[in-house]
Amino acid sequence: MPGISFFVRKILFVKNLLPYLLLFLLLGGSVAALRWHNSKRTMATLYAERDFKIADVRQIGKIFLAHRDGEQTLLERQGTSWTFNRRWKARPDAVENLLDALGRLQVQYKPSEAAVPEMVRSLATEGIKVEVYDRRERLLKAYYIGGSSVDERGVFAIREDAGQPYVAHLDGWEGNPRFRYSLKGDDWRDRSIFSENPAQITAVSIEYPTQRNQSFRLVRQNGKSEILPFFPITPQIQAPVSSSAVDRFLNTFESIVAEDFRNAYPEKDSVMNTIPFAIVSVKNIAGKTAVAKLYPIFAGQAASDAKTGWTPESPEMLERYFVATGEGDFMLAQHRVVKKMLWGYPFFFEGKR
Repeated sequence: MPGISFFVRKILFVKNLLPYLLLFLLLGGSVAALRWHNSKRTMATLYAERDFKIADVRQIGKIFLAHRDGEQTLLERQGTSWTFNRRWKARPDAVENLLDALGRLQVQYKPSEAAVPEMVRSLATEGIKVEVYDRRERLLKAYYIGGSSVDERGVFAIREDAGQPYVAHLDGWEGNPRFRYSLKGDDWRDRSIFSENPAQITAVSIEYPTQRNQSFRLVRQNGKSEILPFFPITPQIQAPVSSSAVDRFLNTFESIVAEDFRNAYPEKDSVMNTIPFAIVSVKNIAGKTAVAKLYPIFAGQAASDAKTGWTPESPEMLERYFVATGEGDFMLAQHRVVKKMLWGYPFFFEGKR
């Protein structure tokens, strides 16, 4: 029967073609899956090379910065504060500014192809490598910060091992982000001359070499404070000690901060060979003693001509002090900041101020 024969031939034809159809569908599905996988990987790569922001800066435990000139900075979290290069306490405001940048740095725009070579040169010659680790020392981000954009509101940035640089900025801030990363040496250091918990201070002495009768020692023991003359020849004041005056005085040592470091000042030795106006010493309950020698600088006076002692006729002319610390630092401090701790011997006694 011809109809049945035709139907049989169709079935045999489809049966013979079926393996090829299955192979075609399999190959087509593999190609589609490969294209989808490559597209997904491309998107992931694109996202990674544009991702500079640390979502939660509270998880950061260590920051490493390396400049092209060999300068290196290591900032490490120690409880509620940070250390600089494992030796000094880091300057709180500098660290906070950097953490703010780490938490807000994001891509502003992708540059044109014509601009890329100049950006690459900038990153190669003045780039700062940034490595950010969590509190378990796991790497969170690694990237490079280069020069600034033309409007100074953005900075060249590229993720480590990425091929595409970007112009990045801090969302909502008009300044140049690079300055948050580019501090060096003493600029990272805490500028505190004294930073003591008043409740843990056990002794304070202030010696005024040119005003011996104003010099004194304060000793705290068993909850009581005793004020004594610094020099034995000074008559001891026979009057009740004001506990509120003692508390006010000790509270001043919670934060006495210098304006800047001057460790490289060329006239440092000459200044330190003069007689200081005051020598302040503070001892805490742990037995640590902090010392500061103050050398006054008067208005209109060259720093190298620093006078010694006090000038009662024109105290308003006193503007700043050079400060030599017991740890070997040489600093610059404003008189309006330092003067709050410069008490005289009679200031502690009722009826004697």
